[in-house]
Amino acid sequence: MKDKREGEVFMKKMRGNHLCFAVIVALLAGSPFLVSSTSMVQFLGKCMCYSIVAIALDLIWGYTGMLSLGHGIYFCLGGYAMAMYLRLRDNGGALTDFMRTGGLTELPLFWKPFLHFPSAVLLILLVPGILAAVLGYFVFRSRIKGVYFSIITQALTWAAYSLFIANSRYTGGNNGITDFYSLFGSTRGAANRGHLTALFFVALAVLVLVYLLASWLVGSKFGKLLIAIRDGENRTYFSGYCVNRYKNFIYTVSAVLTGIGGALFVNFNGSITPSQMTIAYSVTMVIWVAVGGRGTIIGAVIGAFFINLCEYNLSSGAFAGIWQYIIGAIFAVTILFFKGGIVGIVREQILALIRKTGRSAKQEAGRMNGKKEAA
Repeated sequence: MKDKREGEVFMKKMRGNHLCFAVIVALLAGSPFLVSSTSMVQFLGKCMCYSIVAIALDLIWGYTGMLSLGHGIYFCLGGYAMAMYLRLRDNGGALTDFMRTGGLTELPLFWKPFLHFPSAVLLILLVPGILAAVLGYFVFRSRIKGVYFSIITQALTWAAYSLFIANSRYTGGNNGITDFYSLFGSTRGAANRGHLTALFFVALAVLVLVYLLASWLVGSKFGKLLIAIRDGENRTYFSGYCVNRYKNFIYTVSAVLTGIGGALFVNFNGSITPSQMTIAYSVTMVIWVAVGGRGTIIGAVIGAFFINLCEYNLSSGAFAGIWQYIIGAIFAVTILFFKGGIVGIVREQILALIRKTGRSAKQEAGRMNGKKEAA
């Protein structure tokens, strides 16, 4: 009976999540036609890419209990892979400026697969996935978890950042890869609004697919095992499950989804730099999930939009000098007082208040009816 009740509560929450996500998708679908500013449409497109990354991070942190502070590396690997293809396409396969400045006379071997779109897409999926699978194999096989796992992912990101900076003739160094158009062409200005709209709906479709995939994973038996690992890894291990394989699989899936988010992002941003691989950038991803509500999927989407909308509005004007402190304060307050994030506030505080108000109204109506009958 207890399991049945818990299952009913879970399904009710999932239905609420799906309804909320459907509303978000409907609002996003109408925004290219309702918002006149192309820069705002581009910003919303970036937020959808961030939401994909937040969902990916929620799968390993919210549901499996693995806090990664290095997901920026997978975001950048996917971003660089897409940027390499777009730059070569726009260059006609010729050497880039930073390659010529670095003394190269022919295209590096590892750049050549990015001359063709199918192989570029394959590498967008494979490069983050293989790196995550190899790292996860050694880390989870050694049963490394908790803060030690976070430190390892953080160190990996710093090493990758240094590597990309040092090899500027292959990666563009601090400047990264710039000066390329999106998959559909230029998205700048009113004249290219059609290209931007097409790109926007591609990103929206990918976001919907990622959300459905994540919801299916966490709603299946596999998802229940992830939660069991999060709540009691040793008990799950001694129950006969090979915990390290499950953790490695979901970590790899998370890395691939993050790479997809990065690949879409560069189409809106028009550039990719190592700054998006820094530890600070990875911590920002964690803030999206924490503020929205980890372990909910929909909370990751809400958090990504909420934090980036705050940044968009606060980083200019009167709050330009302190907007980072404001975001930090929001994160701190959420962790200290609202561990369920925005989703938890709605579910636990607001809905509880509505139910309490409804019960009070019914009781008051009952007392009034009782007095009338007595009279």
